[in-house]
Amino acid sequence: MRSPALRHVLTHLITPLLMCIGMGLAYMGAFVTPEPHHMPVAVVGTTPRAKVFAQTVKDTAGDKLDVRTVASRADAVGLLKSREVTGAYVPSAKSPELLVASAASDMGATAVEKAFTPVAARQGVPLKVTDVAEPVADDPTGQGLFFLLIALSIGSYASVAAIGAAGAALPMRVRALLALGVSAVVSGIGALLAGPVFQLAHHDLASVWGMAWLYSAGILLIGVGLHTFLKRWTTLAMMVLFVMLNFTSSGGLFRPELQNGFFGTLHAFWNGAGFVEGVRSLLYFGDDGLSRNLWTLMVWLLVGLVVTGVAALYERPRHARHAAGHAGTATGTTATATHPAPRLTDEVDARTAEEETEETVGV
Repeated sequence: MRSPALRHVLTHLITPLLMCIGMGLAYMGAFVTPEPHHMPVAVVGTTPRAKVFAQTVKDTAGDKLDVRTVASRADAVGLLKSREVTGAYVPSAKSPELLVASAASDMGATAVEKAFTPVAARQGVPLKVTDVAEPVADDPTGQGLFFLLIALSIGSYASVAAIGAAGAALPMRVRALLALGVSAVVSGIGALLAGPVFQLAHHDLASVWGMAWLYSAGILLIGVGLHTFLKRWTTLAMMVLFVMLNFTSSGGLFRPELQNGFFGTLHAFWNGAGFVEGVRSLLYFGDDGLSRNLWTLMVWLLVGLVVTGVAALYERPRHARHAAGHAGTATGTTATATHPAPRLTDEVDARTAEEETEETVGV
């Protein structure tokens, strides 16, 4: 290709086109056809009749439902609040009842209701639906936490370009400290949105901020560290890790039992799921499962620290050579005629950093 300018433009178009493909595959693969896959439900009763009924439901649903029996309604409520089941059916000849916990997943509660409504209809009786864990009135669908996750993620991965590219001349320890500071600001904005602005969190706002900081700091440290190796391709890597795979597996819209096995598997250990499920545990389920989700976020933060540490070791010889070159220039060991080269290199680096920053923030 003869035109360097055209080649430059076409090279920069690779990233958005790959993002287009990746976002389409990820979002459409995760969200377009939500169907139950081994959704755990319970039937209340231990009599032979109840067990036969549970087996009949299982046989009818096939792989869509995993049905168990529990001894009492209270046991069923306990399973719902620990999010071990998505719904529980209480058989009755006159007034059958379906227990759900919509704060865990509004879509899951809807799916369970669709599964059991025909069961009651065949008996010729109405189905009573009882929600044992409702989200707050300010977040009636319980999906506000998912959109909070999006805000935190964008604030975090977009800041990577500013720190990694524009601050490339800074030592890694300074960039790492900047990442920790920016994550405190991003999480503070998230806490304001979750608390005073939209009132998603009616209590434990400080703990929500803490989890938001763990989440944001992990992303920023991973991104700043990766930038040392990937340069302008860091944008694409961050989008894959913290948008395409992250949002789709977080459980913010559909929990894993409504998705295929790939996204359901990611839900078990990805950082977005750790944040969303951790905040749900804190706000709606009496901290049940909170410690496991905190560990998930801390492991991702540890990964970020390791990546930045490796990047710092990788950069050390280069910075030493750079410092030696500047020292030689300052003492006159470099000829005057060669002085424009470092300035030209600095201008190219600055232009590259500006392009990368604009590309990332634009996305």
